[in-house]
Amino acid sequence: MSRPVHFEIHAADPERARNFYTSVFGWKIEQWGDIPYWTITTGDDDQPGVNGGLLPRRGPDPDPDAPIHGYVMTISVIDIDVAIAAIEVNGGTVALPKDKMPGVGLLAYYKDTENNIFGILQPEDR
Repeated sequence: MSRPVHFEIHAADPERARNFYTSVFGWKIEQWGDIPYWTITTGDDDQPGVNGGLLPRRGPDPDPDAPIHGYVMTISVIDIDVAIAAIEVNGGTVALPKDKMPGVGLLAYYKDTENNIFGILQPEDR
């Protein structure tokens, strides 16, 4: 079975996107060499999860009303309401509001400062 091993966030303003994701999720985002690419560390290597990259968008921003045309990464959070507050105070906007997914948890979709859609999930207690 194949599993995600990396993700990339394309941004019109990489610095603004870096500030958004470090402020909301505490990710470590560092310049990689002398090229316009930043590595994203989302957690410790001994924990499950996926790391990624951030790079300048090549082409126009997604139309705010366009259907999803990229890969949506969902991020596990401890408290979805705390995450939503952090997203909104840092310039994120709701794409689909918080909803209960039976057997899964609370799920919401948001747009970052670059109009990329991502999910946040507060898993049900198991």
